[in-house]
Amino acid sequence: MQDSQNSQDSQNSQGSRDRILARIRAAVAGAPEVPVTRSYRHRVPPPAGGTPGEAVELFAERVADYRAVVHVVESARAAEVISGALARRGARRVVVPGGLPEEWARAVGAHPGGEAVPDDPPLSAAELDALDGVVTGCAAGIAETGTIVLDAGPGQGRRALTLVPDYHLCLVRAGQIVPGVPEAIAALDPLRPLTWISGPSATSDIELDRVEGVHGPRTLEVVILR
Repeated sequence: MQDSQNSQDSQNSQGSRDRILARIRAAVAGAPEVPVTRSYRHRVPPPAGGTPGEAVELFAERVADYRAVVHVVESARAAEVISGALARRGARRVVVPGGLPEEWARAVGAHPGGEAVPDDPPLSAAELDALDGVVTGCAAGIAETGTIVLDAGPGQGRRALTLVPDYHLCLVRAGQIVPGVPEAIAALDPLRPLTWISGPSATSDIELDRVEGVHGPRTLEVVILR
């Protein structure tokens, strides 16, 4: 009896939908074609952060707004900043993805007790959770939104590496920072597994109580290399 009732309800729902769609089609029959505005794809004038220097400054500001730790340093200081950040964090065993620049990988183990743990063979979720953090590069940074984009390319690793450990240290080259989302979309390969990161993992319940580290790293530290 219940199955018969469910079937009847489904038929009624389908019939109602068909009637609504038929009325919509009848109402717009013969209406002129309206051009669809695509100005959001290419903005003129460019958004704030349109020049390289402005982009770096705005990106650093927006990333900090998300409660991430931000450093803006010269590229030559990358290894020094990596080692110092991990030492302050007390991060000893840190996973490094394949393709991470050798200088950066060496810096992971440069502080006392530091050890760079390769993801080869791939570490299990439990093994990743037991580590103190991860160090990666990125595919792009978006100044307007303070977003970092990973595409699993060299130096970034698979998605689990930046979702399971509680601490993520990410290095962003100034040349990878674009003004806005349209520019990032144009530069990225949509066929790659893209991960968009805007600050540390955080969520809020209906009472607006913020909880961090629910579905990703509790702490995000970003090093912008000029």
